[in-house]
Amino acid sequence: MGIFHFLSLSTTPNEASQEIHTFAFGMKYKRILLKLSGEALMGDKAFGIDQQVLDQYAREVKVAWEAGVELAIVVGGGNIFRGVQAESGGMDRAQGDYMGMLATMINSMALQAALEKMGVKTRLQSAIKMEQIAEPFIRRRAIRHLEKGRVVLFGAGTGNPYFTTDTAASLRAIEIQADVILKGTRVDGIYTADPEKDPTATRYDRIGFDLALRDNLRVMDMTAFTLCQENELPIIVFDMNRIGNLLRVVQGEEVGTLVTSKSSQ
Repeated sequence: MGIFHFLSLSTTPNEASQEIHTFAFGMKYKRILLKLSGEALMGDKAFGIDQQVLDQYAREVKVAWEAGVELAIVVGGGNIFRGVQAESGGMDRAQGDYMGMLATMINSMALQAALEKMGVKTRLQSAIKMEQIAEPFIRRRAIRHLEKGRVVLFGAGTGNPYFTTDTAASLRAIEIQADVILKGTRVDGIYTADPEKDPTATRYDRIGFDLALRDNLRVMDMTAFTLCQENELPIIVFDMNRIGNLLRVVQGEEVGTLVTSKSSQ
């Protein structure tokens, strides 16, 4: 695999150092959207953010970024607050979901800080206006950031209640024309049953949207899953906690489970 750098002709000499574009040859996916759950950031804690997990994820992202992959990231907020949990306690669902959106911003800011500490250029965009800490989500601007080699983090979900961060990830991936959604989890793919409860469960290497839907495999929530299916956007579910997995996935290695529009074999 080789890496080739060139300077954009539209830049001035003073801007040249900020306009270096990197293309990696040998990568299967050029532009990806990485979906991380908020719960994964807890590590062994009961709630909040485990700094070691955060730094590990940041290192994984940095390796892929240095290889020339255009990266966008959506992080959930379940380690801090969930709207559905609030609803079960008697709170209005919409109010709870807005609180959950703020939780995703906390996680996004934490990941942004970890990445920038490692020298990765980033931009944070929010679906809810928060001028002091993030740009508003603007599709064309997000794409331009990716083209300039910046990691873009999308916070605050879709900006609307009753939608999950899985749906936000699917929507943003389609909007930025990502090649694939990578769903980083604590398991190494999609199984016929819950592998933590059923020792006989077997893992799929590849599965079609049709079979995943028929067998109710819960790859994502129905809205998110349908968005991917209708737009023929593949999903790869993989173990984000295994070091080096993110780079292996974008290189095209058979890691995790690939969900595609093609009929299941």
